[in-house]
Amino acid sequence: MAMREILSELNGAVRRGRSVAYTALVETRGSTPQKAGAVMLVYEDGSQAGTLGGGCVEAEVKRRALRLLDDGDTELMTFNLDNNYGWDDGLICGGRMTMLVDPVREPGDLEYFETFGEMLETGCGCTEAVVLDREKSHGGAPADRFLLDAHGQLVTSRATESRPGVVDDSLRSLASRRRPYVEAGVSFMPQQSRCRLLIVGAGHVGQEVARMASSVDFDVWVVDDRAEYCSTERFPEAQRLLVGPIDQALSGLEIDSNTFCIIVTRGHNHDEEALYHLAETSAAYVGMIGSRRKIKLIYEDLLGEGVSRNALRRVCAPLGFEIGSQSVPEIAVSIVAELVAARNLEDWPAGQGRPSLVDELKSPAGETTGGVE
Repeated sequence: MAMREILSELNGAVRRGRSVAYTALVETRGSTPQKAGAVMLVYEDGSQAGTLGGGCVEAEVKRRALRLLDDGDTELMTFNLDNNYGWDDGLICGGRMTMLVDPVREPGDLEYFETFGEMLETGCGCTEAVVLDREKSHGGAPADRFLLDAHGQLVTSRATESRPGVVDDSLRSLASRRRPYVEAGVSFMPQQSRCRLLIVGAGHVGQEVARMASSVDFDVWVVDDRAEYCSTERFPEAQRLLVGPIDQALSGLEIDSNTFCIIVTRGHNHDEEALYHLAETSAAYVGMIGSRRKIKLIYEDLLGEGVSRNALRRVCAPLGFEIGSQSVPEIAVSIVAELVAARNLEDWPAGQGRPSLVDELKSPAGETTGGVE
């Protein structure tokens, strides 16, 4: 479950009078079955939502969470994956996992979680800072948490002491650090701004990509000139459906650095029209389906129309990871996997580091090399 789903579940359950233990993996070292950022809710009856990786460690966290739900306070728990927690799961690999367990018993305890959930529901990026070590952080109690917005401003906290200075000193921007990290005795857990996925083409591939992408937390927009294809029946998960000529639908459409674009239309001309409008935008990702021959023909036309070679180098074409995909679901898996990599990895290069087919083409007369670097 995504963090926003976990928070929605927690807030709803506690408002209905059901106590919940919020558990989160806040630090890992070495080889572990799950990485920092995993979250799980434990209910009084022993049921759960989400997972911390399964196995003996998760079972022990659940056992401790149930005890804390009775009368305990927030606690940090550390597990070394050695003989004590490795035999049943094959986890004897020397890794270490630190878990936060926070019992939430009544609506008065929800302020932090409600604010956190509201930020994620509106798509705002933020970072949760969790104090792990008082000595290293020069202040703050272990398990104290501070929620900071995308600009580094404190939004709310669930803490017994004031925020240590190292929280501000060690906080990195969401763009430069997309995954959890630990510095100066504090675990920083970034939550990226929600990303929009613009799917140009409402055919079978676009439909399957929309379904999968929505499940991994992309907001889906779909563009097509056919109302019978670009419909709520075919795209129930879409936030927006844009029906009309592709040229008109894309002209002036807001495309920012949180927008990912894929071009999967039914034909060469529509693909070219879409890429003309998207190649030189500030989109985080632009990918286009098709054969090498078709892609090169489109690139030749666009170079002749003044689209820069540097802009076309950023395009992932053919899009998707090479997995030998044949069926529509397999093609969608390869595309969504690449989208997730582009969103989650700080060092993910434009074009996935693959040689661009545009560099196999001769420069047409009048071509410029300006544009997006």
